[in-house]
Amino acid sequence: MKIAGIDEAGKGPVIGPMCVGGVLLDESASNALKNLGVADSKTISPKKRKLLAGQIEKYSERVFILEISATQIDELRKLMSMNEIMVLAFSKVLGQLHPDKAYVDAADVNEERFGIRLLDEYRKEHPEISPDLSIISKHRADAIYPAVSAASIVAKVRRDELIEEIKKNIGIDFGSGYPSDPKTKKFLADWHQEHDDLPDFVRHSWKTAENVIKRERKT
Repeated sequence: MKIAGIDEAGKGPVIGPMCVGGVLLDESASNALKNLGVADSKTISPKKRKLLAGQIEKYSERVFILEISATQIDELRKLMSMNEIMVLAFSKVLGQLHPDKAYVDAADVNEERFGIRLLDEYRKEHPEISPDLSIISKHRADAIYPAVSAASIVAKVRRDELIEEIKKNIGIDFGSGYPSDPKTKKFLADWHQEHDDLPDFVRHSWKTAENVIKRERKT
């Protein structure tokens, strides 16, 4: 049986893209991934994540990563909620893998609802493929299923690479890119003060960015 694991990296940051990773492998390879030490990417050091990503490529039949830019996220949020964006993104990754069974990290407070919506979207896009596909949608799936752990790792490694590219291109270290990071907030305020705008790699639809713009306009 061919199984897939799908997870995202970068849903919450105000800076940078979101990456949705998917891995397709034979079910028998799950134990091999577990033996490698795959786990929730947030619990693994960056150096080990990169090493594991290379190993995951070897054990998987296919690895696919969907990159959604900050600008694309802003445009989509004009039309739909973030949860709906996640359904579309996961479905696109699923459409590249076409497994017999998929394990996904639920991007919704209601894990069952996320799985149902994802299956409906996938079937709408691919009515001719895998009519018997089953989706296991769980919170913290990246800590439960090796295939999802693997997807979490490859997605996180790719997002980290893209964030480092942005920092290199602008010559500024803006920290993690998360709204709670003081370094990130200072970067946004300083950039807006200097350029009277925020760069396109910032998610303008995030409250953090909106607050910076409002505050600067008042001063």
